[in-house]
Amino acid sequence: MKRTFLISKTILAAAFAATMLPSSATSQESCTVYSVKSGDTLGSIAETAYGTFDYQQIFNANRNAIANPNEIEIGTVLRLPCPDGSLPDSSSAQEIIAAQEAAQQALPKTSSKFEPPIKIVTANGWAPFVGESFKDGGMLVRLATTALNRGGNSREFNVSFVDDWGSHLSTLLPLGAFDVSIAWYLPDCTKIDLLSEAMRKRCTELDGSLPIYETVVGFFSMEGNSYQEVRSYADYAGARICRPEGWFTFDLEEQGLIEPVVTMVVPKTVNECFEMMEAGEVDVVPLEIESVAGALKELDMTSKVAQNPYLTNLLQLSFVTHKTNPRGRVYLALLNRGLTEMRESGEWYAIISDSLAEFNALTN
Repeated sequence: MKRTFLISKTILAAAFAATMLPSSATSQESCTVYSVKSGDTLGSIAETAYGTFDYQQIFNANRNAIANPNEIEIGTVLRLPCPDGSLPDSSSAQEIIAAQEAAQQALPKTSSKFEPPIKIVTANGWAPFVGESFKDGGMLVRLATTALNRGGNSREFNVSFVDDWGSHLSTLLPLGAFDVSIAWYLPDCTKIDLLSEAMRKRCTELDGSLPIYETVVGFFSMEGNSYQEVRSYADYAGARICRPEGWFTFDLEEQGLIEPVVTMVVPKTVNECFEMMEAGEVDVVPLEIESVAGALKELDMTSKVAQNPYLTNLLQLSFVTHKTNPRGRVYLALLNRGLTEMRESGEWYAIISDSLAEFNALTN
């Protein structure tokens, strides 16, 4: 299948065939199997094994064993990914990806009547998930384009980067300039009455694929801030909360963290949120721990900022189409079919781990 990238300016680990190692490591080292001990947190394990508070890669590899990232039970056996993203005693991510690509190439090619390529749009400025500087456009782009080459799919497609996230939902998808946008968090639409107008539109105007990735959203404050270790969302009342322009807010709205209960501060970028925090202009930045890890390293603020150990949100990303697109649900069905095959083969996890390994190498 030919894949064209138009560049403008701007399920889980169980899919692996390998079995669990027979014994657990006594220390928190990458590329081992580790048994959780008293006092451990996912953050402390990640800090020891990888030198970062970002435990998303551990969460990804052990999602079937972790119900709540804030509460891991003593004795839970965790597979700690290797530096290249592979799992202990398993084929490397690169080997799994290569094997699946070879299998795809060996399949007979099918021909059908001409259908126009699926037009996919994404944007820069959202590391480690997407970006023109990353391999094949980044993790989520790799998942989408691979899915369209799996599950018996035979549709051509192209990918463009348009660096105005808000325009994807407000203009580009509704007008049919693009068919699919990579990627968006969708709210719990049973709670639509709690949502702002912008977040309600994600329920009323968009269709989404199966979940493609589950992220941990942490609540970050400066060390010593009075909001650093609150134990309920209600305790954030009065806080100045920062979320970049165009980002999701439904997770806060569902918990009642709306104005005037809190003051929302909306700069352009993630980095600006933390610069404002350091300047004393905001109190809390609730964002994906992966995005935060990269921003803090870039700003040299890692030692100055603390994550609330008691509160996190788990959010699911989906590819989206606009309900007015007459072929939108067909395209989502193609993506879902490919994603299902990728999860079964282990390629889904391999692409995620390979992409995060690339990002970690770039930021270390």
